[in-house]
Amino acid sequence: MKVKNLKLVSFRNYPSLNLDLEDGLNIFIGSNAQGKTNILESIYYASTGGSFRSNTDMELINWNAQGCSIAVKFQRLDVENKIDIKLQRDKKRIIEYNSHKLSSKELVGALNVVLFCPDDLLLIKGAPAERRRFLDMEISQANPSYYHELIKYNHLLQQRNSLLKKIREKKADSKMLELWDFQLAESAVKITKKRISSVEKFNMLANLMQRRISGNIETLKIEYVIKGREKESNLKRDNNQIEEDLKIWYNKMLGQFREDDIWRGSTSIGPHRDDIVVYVNGINLKSFGSQGQQRTGVLALKLSELEFIRSEAGEYPILLLDDVMSELDKDRRCQLLSFIQRENIQTLITATDEAYFHNYDLNSYLKVMDGQVITADRT
Repeated sequence: MKVKNLKLVSFRNYPSLNLDLEDGLNIFIGSNAQGKTNILESIYYASTGGSFRSNTDMELINWNAQGCSIAVKFQRLDVENKIDIKLQRDKKRIIEYNSHKLSSKELVGALNVVLFCPDDLLLIKGAPAERRRFLDMEISQANPSYYHELIKYNHLLQQRNSLLKKIREKKADSKMLELWDFQLAESAVKITKKRISSVEKFNMLANLMQRRISGNIETLKIEYVIKGREKESNLKRDNNQIEEDLKIWYNKMLGQFREDDIWRGSTSIGPHRDDIVVYVNGINLKSFGSQGQQRTGVLALKLSELEFIRSEAGEYPILLLDDVMSELDKDRRCQLLSFIQRENIQTLITATDEAYFHNYDLNSYLKVMDGQVITADRT
């Protein structure tokens, strides 16, 4: 998968940008607040339908404009495609894929990307929601049907939580929960089953990356932990048995915790409460790993994302590296860049210091200043 051209109009600090991208390493050098990250953000938005920096689309529109647009031409399995997105103040956004209108949920999976930014270094030691989001994003890009199921589950969860609050306030009958519990359990089974199988694949890929990065002295293990059954999270059965087991368990636990859920006004059991635990050489990385081990673990997870999407979608996604070179030591930078070049992964990298790339052959070296991108000679 390769992005060939990016056009922006009134996006962030770009009044207009028409940028051709090379297949390999595309380096964007510049001081802070010049617009480097905005380029990566626009491609990420075209892939996911959302920003990794803002919760509102209106912040993407240049302050003196009424709307903005993103146009991305890319190759997927050697076929030319184009995504066009138009945002207008106080109007519904328009998304088109090869000139056909799409909804936001239909967009996911068309253009696959993996983003690595400084906040991702908190992936291991951060909150469980961050690790669930990491897992859901990668599965969704490779398997859009999972994304649709996730949307369905979150809708059911919101409806159930709303009903719980009404029951607590004596405005609804608790018997109404039976219908929602059945539907929620059915959707939870599908999500959990897919997460478990995906983590098994991630586990193999991330361990391979960890061994490469550490010089074969560290092994990495990822475990999917189901809230409420932490001691038996690894379901070593065939798919039909896992599905039946989970169906029985979710229905049982939703009933068992019903009174507590009514009191709290929220659902205590389900995929929205699960977590991923990462171990290095048998040690829980979040609780006992050093900062260096945690960063190596995050890097291994990010590289395994690339391999996971390739195994599911048939080719590598676009890699977006936003100012992470300064967060990694020399050895980790070398491991990362060597892997990218060896696998010929199209990569967009933002950085403030060109010294990080002195020993590497670059396909494109660009300088960014105040919303302007120019081809530059390396010093």
